[in-house]
Amino acid sequence: MVSKTDDIPASVPSCNPADLADEAGDGAQDGKDTSKTRLKDSCGCGHSADKAMVNGDGAHEHTEEAELKQDGTGEVDGGEESNEQEVIVIQDTGFTVKIQAPGTEPFDLQVSPQEMVQEIHQVLMDREDTCHRTCFSLQLDGNVLDNFAELKSIEGLQEGSLLKVVEEPYTVREARIHVRHIRDLLKSLDPSDAYNGVDCNSLSFLSIFTDGDLGDSGKRKKKGSELEQIDCTPPEHILPGSKERPLVPLQPQNKDWKPMQCLKVLTMSGWNPPPGNRKMHGDLMYLYIVTVEERHVSVTDLYTAVLYLRQSTTYTFNPKPANPSFLSHSLVELLSQISPAFKKNFTALQKKRVQRHPFERIATPFQVYSWTAPQVDHAMDCVRAEDAYTSRLGYEEHIPGQTRDWNEELQTTRELPRKNLPERLLRERAIFKVHSDFAAAATRGAMAVIDGNVMAINPGEETRMQMFIWNNIFFSLGFDVRDHYRELGGDAAAHAAPTNDLNGVRAYGAVDVEGLYTLGTVVVDYRGYRVTAQSIIPGILEREQEQSVIYGSIDFGKTVVSHSKYMELLEKTSRPLKVQRHNVLNEKNDTVELCSSVECKGIIGNDGRHYILDLLRTFPPDLNFLPVDGEELPPESQRQGFPRQHRHRLACLRQELIEAFVEHRYLLFMKMAALQLMQQKANKDTNKSETPAITETSETTTESNTDTTQTQTTASDSPSAPTAEVSTDNSTSAAPQAATDGEENSLKPATNGPLDPAATQNGECKSPLEGKELEESIPGLAQAKELAETLVAEDGSGIDPKSREVVLNACKAVGSISNTSFDIRFNPDIFSPGVRFPEDSVDDVQKQKQLLKDAAAFLVSCQIPSLVKDCLDHSALPMDGATLTEALHQRGINIRYLGTVLEFVDKTPAKSQLEHFYRIGISELITRCAKHIFKTYLQGVELSALSAAVSHFLNCFLSSFPDAVAHLPPDELVSRRKNRKRRNRVPGGGDNTAWASLTPSELWKNIASEAQSYYHFTIQCDSVDQVVEKYSLQKTTLLREISIKTGIQILIKEYNFDSRHKPAFTEEDILNIFPVVKHVNPKASDAFHFFQSGQAKVQQGFLKEGCELINEALNLFNNVYGAMHVEICACLRLLARLNYIMGDHPEALSNQQKAVLMSERVLGIEHPNTIQEYMHLALYCFANGQLSTALKLLYRARYLMLLVCGEDHPEMALLDSNIGLVLHGVMEYDLSLRFLENALTINTKYHGPRSLKVALSHHLVARVYESKAEFRSALQHEKEGYTIYKNQMGEAHEKTKESSEYLKYLTQQAVALQRTMNEIYKNGSNASIMPLKFTAPSMASVLEQLNIINGIIFIPLSQKDLENLKAEVQRRQQLQELGKSEDPIEDSPLELEDKIPID
Repeated sequence: MVSKTDDIPASVPSCNPADLADEAGDGAQDGKDTSKTRLKDSCGCGHSADKAMVNGDGAHEHTEEAELKQDGTGEVDGGEESNEQEVIVIQDTGFTVKIQAPGTEPFDLQVSPQEMVQEIHQVLMDREDTCHRTCFSLQLDGNVLDNFAELKSIEGLQEGSLLKVVEEPYTVREARIHVRHIRDLLKSLDPSDAYNGVDCNSLSFLSIFTDGDLGDSGKRKKKGSELEQIDCTPPEHILPGSKERPLVPLQPQNKDWKPMQCLKVLTMSGWNPPPGNRKMHGDLMYLYIVTVEERHVSVTDLYTAVLYLRQSTTYTFNPKPANPSFLSHSLVELLSQISPAFKKNFTALQKKRVQRHPFERIATPFQVYSWTAPQVDHAMDCVRAEDAYTSRLGYEEHIPGQTRDWNEELQTTRELPRKNLPERLLRERAIFKVHSDFAAAATRGAMAVIDGNVMAINPGEETRMQMFIWNNIFFSLGFDVRDHYRELGGDAAAHAAPTNDLNGVRAYGAVDVEGLYTLGTVVVDYRGYRVTAQSIIPGILEREQEQSVIYGSIDFGKTVVSHSKYMELLEKTSRPLKVQRHNVLNEKNDTVELCSSVECKGIIGNDGRHYILDLLRTFPPDLNFLPVDGEELPPESQRQGFPRQHRHRLACLRQELIEAFVEHRYLLFMKMAALQLMQQKANKDTNKSETPAITETSETTTESNTDTTQTQTTASDSPSAPTAEVSTDNSTSAAPQAATDGEENSLKPATNGPLDPAATQNGECKSPLEGKELEESIPGLAQAKELAETLVAEDGSGIDPKSREVVLNACKAVGSISNTSFDIRFNPDIFSPGVRFPEDSVDDVQKQKQLLKDAAAFLVSCQIPSLVKDCLDHSALPMDGATLTEALHQRGINIRYLGTVLEFVDKTPAKSQLEHFYRIGISELITRCAKHIFKTYLQGVELSALSAAVSHFLNCFLSSFPDAVAHLPPDELVSRRKNRKRRNRVPGGGDNTAWASLTPSELWKNIASEAQSYYHFTIQCDSVDQVVEKYSLQKTTLLREISIKTGIQILIKEYNFDSRHKPAFTEEDILNIFPVVKHVNPKASDAFHFFQSGQAKVQQGFLKEGCELINEALNLFNNVYGAMHVEICACLRLLARLNYIMGDHPEALSNQQKAVLMSERVLGIEHPNTIQEYMHLALYCFANGQLSTALKLLYRARYLMLLVCGEDHPEMALLDSNIGLVLHGVMEYDLSLRFLENALTINTKYHGPRSLKVALSHHLVARVYESKAEFRSALQHEKEGYTIYKNQMGEAHEKTKESSEYLKYLTQQAVALQRTMNEIYKNGSNASIMPLKFTAPSMASVLEQLNIINGIIFIPLSQKDLENLKAEVQRRQQLQELGKSEDPIEDSPLELEDKIPID
């Protein structure tokens, strides 16, 4: 399944295309030499990971600031030569320096000129032999190096220079950093941070299945020869047909995590801070330590860079040194001297830490939470305790001694220069870093607000109306305060507005217009509340809102103001976001021009920047969910029962839908223009005036899609010329200069902006192109089309009037706002209550209304069917709620259409082939309804009763136990609390024990009514068991989905859901409740372009060039995101696949291993993408001869898949074929058959009995029967396969021939066997027995079959073959465009082309 990480299509980058092309070109010429250095850089995992570590967690903000400042001045003086410089900068090769640390041998370190001295510090603090030092400087020939200097700017630093590590005196800050670092080292193998979801730690279990690192396959003895010892039996619950779904194996126990205890206690002493007289002796702070040998020790941190023992005990303070006192610069050295156990265990611990793959320990950019966790013992930890209560302000490594000014950081990074590649990389890296830090801080603050730990800025008001400021972030709750949203749906609207606003921020951020600023925005759902966290516009808190808003409206359109600077800035976003400039009336009935919705407010901050906020209506309203009196929707919508009443009136279309709709209209436009031109050619003699009429009829006949026909007639009914005049007239009268400006824009053809005609013709359009079949069927249409394109591309002047008329007609028919070129934009204020339009724009408003209706109809009539079609031909394969949501969103379908989608599936004739999709949809719908109910349920719960309330809810939701009773906290607690309650009530808290009265039947009634009212979908079930029975769902799957959606973390153990005697959950099973966070994901645009062009190259068959481009993309991604990111994961996976196809198995293995680790860390250990990464890794392991590892990985993938979506899923067939083949290879025939026969059943169900996949399945089963010498069964299966091949491909196809050969061979074997048996019967024991050939399959043949089922074909890459291949690709593409290509052929070499971009 294609997985885009963010809902935003990659925006058109802010650089001009020419410069980009140039850059790419340069890169391509230098490709050969650059790739070498680059590869060296990225494979030597050692350094690349270390560099990445820096981006990941070490480089603090000021480093970046410093880097920026320098770069801003020194770097780019040669403006004209920037292109050359870009390439050179990427090419800068590394060099080696020697490092000499006290007490160790000098060692070599590879560095690159761009690095800062700071980064060498990080590497040293991570190395096994120097990790215990934190307070040191690096010196070159006795000169101390500046931490923030780039290596290339240091005089005398060259290949082979010797850097000395010199210990420096401590300060209190350095002493704290030292203690914290030692604590981190001691905890480095402890997973508790990952379970608790702190510090961007997350889980990874791959190393358990691979027994350490895969990379050393060469050095380890090959497993191939020792087949006998492999234990292949999977655990019972993984076998096909098993009904149990245990939870415990989800987190296998890692032996490394059994903590090796180095110390019992390390904590700040109660004697801190030192009294004045000791301070003057240089005491900085006191630590209290208990060693494993139960020795209680006190330590003083001294300024003179010495730690020594002093004699104080817990109760008496004695600053005199103990005798003997140990002097040393590092805590580790000191403890090693006094505690033998510490010395031994610490060394062992560091060995293990360094052996772990760097990807297991680098921090992720955004926190990933685990929904299950074992019971972890709570250990004493001074640093954690200190963090919890100081909000880290004292220890802000970034800007010492003050809180971070988030707004300033977010906006400054946006202002960085972006003229060339290095500048853009730097800018994107800074933006990404600040965003991830901001998201973390906002999440922390939001939790503190809901937990009641932050004082409100308006404490006198009712709790729902309170607002908060913490750490320079502004927090507000998602309730309708002051009846702001009363007309739009009250609290429901107030709950939806923040996410709409976030989508707006995301869209404007992606367009990235210079001089237009948005707020940092994070939306956090926690404990039933929605909190919006925003950065603060400087000066906004001192003024009243009325004074500061100089653009837009603060009362939903009653009073409206505009501002020329804002109009100029927003005009630049108008085309990419498809927002139309329009006029509205204000309270004095004056016309005001806007280029956004009225709610969008413009405020100039005290820093002089132009901010826009409240972007909740950036995209136009969704009329299917917005009933308007007197407006009729198109019939396609009405047939589906639209318009429907929704909870609120803020339902708007997604950006993806707008893009797809415009794309669809563009194709239509081209087609119409082309048809008209052809007609003009045909009837040169006939009268001009008839042409529009003719086109109209011809169009109506050929065009299958009704809604377009309808718009067309409406458009062409009105006389053509006058309307054109009127509309241009309007704009001129309003603002002459704007009009000319607009004209120029509209005359620039559709090539700028995402509507590149070339792109559309490559068939990248997401909508099902009705145009395609039509195009091929009319001869000469292609030339006409080219003509149409040239027409649109020229400016209006040079075209003869006939052609201009053609364009005009086409523009009208598709609803373009310009008459000379294709340009569709939406007016987001249409149908907004309270917005009034001036008289003279009635026509315009009418057109816009029609456009909105068409878009709503397009969603129902095109996008939903296209989604279902993609699921039918398996190009979209959702496995769980998250991937389903993603599939809907990619096609611009909002989740509120889920009910409609499911009904559509229900009515599809091929419903049985969509069972998996339907099942995932139902469980998503049910868990979402449960989430809505859970939200309000939790709001009434006190903190002390949280675990009881959550476990009670889960019991009502999932447990078969009919009368679940809640455990209330003991009475005395409640009564004591009653008196305190007045003081700090939970926001919005009502009766605090109402939650306890919920019963299972009531909850399921509520779920059914929620499904009806929100999704308009009927669930006739009144208990969990009926639902599970009716829709064949799994309770574990439901539990996983609800936990992930609501942030619940449960104890990992086996739950008995089906017991009718006791509830499944107790309060002890609820371990935690996490926030669910939505934020913007800043993109690495350059890297993304490289990645896309790499993919394109690979699809054209240029594997090597593709590989180089993707390596380049990987470098750039690492540069921007640090080492961990979803997009890097996709990059590594593709790279591994290419390595594998090009025959470099070890490299494929190492890249894929990184991809698996990263997917586990960034997406979660049981995310569908992770499951697929496991499958790829297993294939590469098998190819490398590591059979037992391959099996373990496949079993893991199968277990995860059973947990996530159950056995009945098309992807399971592929997995089982893989398992079956590997088992066949290790001669476990009976087991192999179980898996292969299951795969056969599933393939038959989802691909239809005549599919080639089924034929292949039959063949695989036949081969196993042959190995077992059961020739009759083998023959039966092979015959089935042969029949399919014959019918689908014809007699002459090589597949059919192969199959018939194999049939002959099987028949001979069967006959030979029969003869032998007869011989034995006849002659008894003295029979002369022919030796029979029983073949154990060779590894090569198994691998070949594995490649086939995984869609990988090897191509002997001679030049001639490549040429043929390209020709074949083109032929295939033409076929597809003709719509003639049937079932994709399993084994044509093209499968490689088909599959790569998808997986």
